[in-house]
Amino acid sequence: MIDNRPLEQVDPEMAALIRKDLERQNTHLHLIASENFASRAVMQATGSVFTNKYAEGYPGRRYYEGCEVIDEMEELANARVRHLFDAEYVNVQAHSGAQANMGVYFGLIELGDTVMGMSLDQGGHLTHGSHVNFSGMYYNFVSYGLDRETELIDMDEVRRIALESRPKILLAGYSAYSRHLDYEAFRSIADEVGAIFMVDAAHFIGLIAGKAYPNPVPIADIVTGTTHKAFRGARGGLIMAKEQFGKAIDKGVFPGAQGGSLYNQIAGKAVAFHEAAQPEFRVYAAQVVANAKAMAESFIDEGVRVVSGGTDNHLILADLRSVDPDLTGKHAASMLNELGITMNRNSIPFDPRPPFVTSGIRMGTPAITTQGMEEADCRTAAELISRAVHHYQDEAVLADVKREVAALASKFTPYESDFSGHV
Repeated sequence: MIDNRPLEQVDPEMAALIRKDLERQNTHLHLIASENFASRAVMQATGSVFTNKYAEGYPGRRYYEGCEVIDEMEELANARVRHLFDAEYVNVQAHSGAQANMGVYFGLIELGDTVMGMSLDQGGHLTHGSHVNFSGMYYNFVSYGLDRETELIDMDEVRRIALESRPKILLAGYSAYSRHLDYEAFRSIADEVGAIFMVDAAHFIGLIAGKAYPNPVPIADIVTGTTHKAFRGARGGLIMAKEQFGKAIDKGVFPGAQGGSLYNQIAGKAVAFHEAAQPEFRVYAAQVVANAKAMAESFIDEGVRVVSGGTDNHLILADLRSVDPDLTGKHAASMLNELGITMNRNSIPFDPRPPFVTSGIRMGTPAITTQGMEEADCRTAAELISRAVHHYQDEAVLADVKREVAALASKFTPYESDFSGHV
């Protein structure tokens, strides 16, 4: 018999941990670029009875019985994505952005084939060829990076490397790059060398949905993304492509990269796709970008160097060497978390420090925007961060910053103090 008692009674230890992190979420300023706050509706769908159903395959082509409603739900999710992005083919089954990329690679190229992507230490992602990731282990990745002076992608250099290496896939996308991508230039280079043009939009797919960032779907052959960052939905991956690539990608995802998908997560994704189609989401996405620009401008005014001189999206990458040559990203991120501001250490372009230490910090504005912050609030947050890093050895200053952070965060709590998220 199912134990239908509430969590507090079944597992008080876990219930206490949930309450503990709810308190953390309600009392911090959240600037990790890959985090956000899901709505109650998304959490209800994610925690629904779809948790109980196992399904392998695709709508109408399942290996298990009892998938009639699952088929309807997945088809609804697919239709919502097509509407949002004007996509021909959609796959919502990937467990994560990394597995979305894996599904594409497994479906379209052979092990050992050449893929060209952005270097991890200059803004790329693990799945763009890192030697410790499956992408770098299974495929021959060649990397492009940034111009040392402008800290922008040098498309002439991208073309030179592509002509030399002749990749099967030319990949555009990033995890720590704050500028627009020149889709047309990438498309032209891909066509010139006979490559598939793929965009990893994991970080900015939500901004695309909200019409606050250019849409690569009409230009690229394949676009992958995640549904939990700027999208603020359930955690998971997403693939869109030209129809001609669909069957191969389907096989790359299942059975290539994973077995039965997480249908409770897909339900949460579908709710997020619905939310993203509402007018309010466009307001939110525009505010995310406006907030990032306000923060970047404040950092520059406070003497904290912003990589590339600004931002076009939700990301700000700050070079702490402009504050103190001895201050590392590792120390700054840990210190700021203690003060109530969460972010992550991050390598800056041509960083002399190792990736576990770094010379930079990466910030993003999706979560604080969901919390309700606008430009003036974000400037205040940036000023507090600037004061902390400039005076990171002064305990009195840091104590003042901590009090001001708590006061600011108290105005923008994402959830009620007794919020549980489920029905």
